[in-house]
Amino acid sequence: MNVERFQTITDRFGRMRIAVIGDFCLDRYLEIDPAKEEVSIETGRPVHNVVNVRGQPGGAGTILNNLVALGVGTIFPVGFCGTDGEGFELQRVLRAKGAGVHLNHFFATDQRHTFTYCKPLIIQDGQPPTELNRLDTKNWAPTPQAVAGRIMDSVAKLAREADALILLDQVDVRETGVITKSVLTQVAEIVAGDPSLLVLADSRRGLKGFPRVMLKMNRAELSTLSGVAKDGDPSWLKKVIAKLAQQHEHNVFVTLAELGMIGATPTGEVEHVPAFPVRGEIDIVGAGDAVTANLTCALAAGATLRESLELASAAASVVIHQLGTTGTASVSQLRELVLA
Repeated sequence: MNVERFQTITDRFGRMRIAVIGDFCLDRYLEIDPAKEEVSIETGRPVHNVVNVRGQPGGAGTILNNLVALGVGTIFPVGFCGTDGEGFELQRVLRAKGAGVHLNHFFATDQRHTFTYCKPLIIQDGQPPTELNRLDTKNWAPTPQAVAGRIMDSVAKLAREADALILLDQVDVRETGVITKSVLTQVAEIVAGDPSLLVLADSRRGLKGFPRVMLKMNRAELSTLSGVAKDGDPSWLKKVIAKLAQQHEHNVFVTLAELGMIGATPTGEVEHVPAFPVRGEIDIVGAGDAVTANLTCALAAGATLRESLELASAAASVVIHQLGTTGTASVSQLRELVLA
């Protein structure tokens, strides 16, 4: 990609309207100073003293964070939180993302808990943060139909207004989050009526049963979906992914960690972009969401398949080198790698 193409593509981000439909959670970081460790008088166990608490949007919120970092003009988070303290905090950190984030499709409900990842971190000068066992809060019962209905109303409205829709299914148990079967059925009906609408989907449980939209997955998820071994070399995987794109009738993108990324179109175009070299210690958390955000923006801006993969690969490289947080990649950071 040359300077002119990079500028042409990224200059369009500020005019985009993108909806992120999925499981928004609160990433709550508890920063612990080990020098202040005590022993509990009551239990005799070590006490970790938290010296700082910080929160940021996680789950689908990580995609939103990356869209904000890219300068996307209008972003619509579509999802829910609980009416608990974590829900209050999640709404606060979403509002803090700026005027471009519109919260009229994100709501609190007393029928759900706020999805929360609580991450205790040991912070020591001159050393990377060390994460202790995480404390999660999730919903284990099915999402009530009334809640799913509100999501569906928003999806129907935004399908007419947005340049692209992103679907992120982050929950471990089916039907307990935002991307329920009824929501997927509605998306299928929408794209059947408007095949030109750009929709990109990702799911940590795999994309089996998703409608005919663009799919983004990792190697393990590809194996689950297609039934092929997950340890194949890129040249062999290109054939598998190309066949899947042809069968699915939409683009398919697969991340391969240190081996880079492959994308294929239903017309037979296939590209493999190698990963950028590692530049020190890494933390892979959030890399996949950065890929999703950058693929969507690039494709919506008219980038080619290869250009989209190059930008997404650069974003992943930027993010994995940010330690102790779920990072993002800005346009200026992408420029340093892509145009180096």
